[in-house]
Amino acid sequence: MDKVWLNRYPTDVPAEINPDMYPTLVDMFEKSVHKYADQTAYVNMGQVMTFRKLEERSRAFAAYLQNELKLKQGDRVAIMMPNLLQYPIALFGILRAGLIAVNVNPLYTPRELEHQLNDSGAKAIVIVSNFAHTLEKIVKNTEVKHVVLTRLGDQLSHPKSTVVNFVVKYIKKMVPKYHLPDAVSMRTALRKGRRLQYVKPFINPEDTAFLQYTGGTTGVAKGAVLSHRNMVANVMQAKAMYLPVLTEGREAIVTALPLYHVFALTVNGLLMLEMGGQNLLITNPRDIPTFVKELKAFPFTAITGVNTLFNALLNNEDFYELDFSRLNLTVGGGMAVQRSVAEKWKSATGRYLLEGYGLTECSPLVAAYPHDVADYNGSIGVPVPSTEVRIVDDEGNVVDGDKEGELQVRGPQVMKGYWQRPEATKEILTDDGWVATGDIVRFDEEGFLHIVDRKKDMILVSGFNVYPNEIEDVVALNDKVLEVAAIGQPHEVSGEVVKICVVKKDASLTREELLIHCREHLTGYKVPKIVEFHEDLPKTNVGKILRRELRETQVSEQQ
Repeated sequence: MDKVWLNRYPTDVPAEINPDMYPTLVDMFEKSVHKYADQTAYVNMGQVMTFRKLEERSRAFAAYLQNELKLKQGDRVAIMMPNLLQYPIALFGILRAGLIAVNVNPLYTPRELEHQLNDSGAKAIVIVSNFAHTLEKIVKNTEVKHVVLTRLGDQLSHPKSTVVNFVVKYIKKMVPKYHLPDAVSMRTALRKGRRLQYVKPFINPEDTAFLQYTGGTTGVAKGAVLSHRNMVANVMQAKAMYLPVLTEGREAIVTALPLYHVFALTVNGLLMLEMGGQNLLITNPRDIPTFVKELKAFPFTAITGVNTLFNALLNNEDFYELDFSRLNLTVGGGMAVQRSVAEKWKSATGRYLLEGYGLTECSPLVAAYPHDVADYNGSIGVPVPSTEVRIVDDEGNVVDGDKEGELQVRGPQVMKGYWQRPEATKEILTDDGWVATGDIVRFDEEGFLHIVDRKKDMILVSGFNVYPNEIEDVVALNDKVLEVAAIGQPHEVSGEVVKICVVKKDASLTREELLIHCREHLTGYKVPKIVEFHEDLPKTNVGKILRRELRETQVSEQQ
């Protein structure tokens, strides 16, 4: 058996997609902005931007990059900002100019930012002023020649833009002092760009559209080279899976995950662009009360997020007063969706929380939970159309689907490789196109794919494999638990023991209570031996709990 196919598809989802539906993302963009010109594309802080305005402003920005900054096709341009109207203007301006977009996490430290800018060889950066102080510290150590600066409120109508910028800088003091004397404001760039001629370059489908850096949770962050064809294919794959519950030109999606993250970039940003949907951009999703107020004013039909975001919403009383009658699609990704969260979501909204699975190296969607499955079954669903999957053992041998092993994926969405890292590429990508995910999986008897856990996160207790996801899922069933992470702690007898790091929802929760709960649901060697209570857990910028950081803290404390 050289591969495993999943054949459990909803009857209205095709097995194959056309990855060449659009030659490039630019062609897809042009068709959509023409077709849906006067419909809303984005909403942010109460400001609406139509597809027509998006076309005009991104064209002006593309013309500025081509003419004023003299950037050449294939040059890299970094974008460092949260969800703002400026993001899609910058992104599509970069792509339309034939340049390569390099998404940057605004919360990066100077060291992390310097690494990514140097690794990508970015010639320019578009950055929001709140994080300009980080850039100032390292920009001279990079190849960046042009800095385009914007403020949070710059795309809002007057006088709101002035008020927001004043409050952010002087009242909330969210803009640390910086000195970038050669920076140009994005407003100026757009004003100049409107007077310059934009020339659409010839872009090959295999040309690189994004250098999408892996989160850096495992070693040095590497840039996944994602071509226009990779991204178009994944948009078509996502559309095939979700179209049965979506309507072109009618959708309104909540975008709380940052668009610089590949999950939101593809499913929210690009899929909704292709379908003529509108995006509600949430700039600060950590402010749950304000987030819920925005949801109240926005008749949303779809929402994406990570488990921790859905959990936070479900723990807000005002969330239950929202109108969910238009909600057609809820997709969870980035980390495992816990059964307790999925069931509470269904109870609160009347809609199922469908888990999606992917990785940066796959643009990112690999598998999705079918829309027509009656209930939560703990799986990530089935591979999206035109996607092959197989399971291999530690020696790289393909095993039967009912056995556990590492998931490998092949399809039109798989990256070309890591940017300028041939050795790292060889470690993960075979010559015939299979990418190793690092995830341990199995198939169930119905053909659904189940993530057992990350290979590197597996805990080995007396020779038995213990997967943190299973432990966390059980602990989270306790109503007094807000968040939990399970890690292994070295032990002289058993090699490792299970340790859980817990954030309480109810202050009365005790260690003994948790252990009794775990013994009811877990076999002996899986029951945690160590329980630690935390005020909060370390997370990535999209809310994914960092088990690695908890392990590193543990090691440093033991030294």
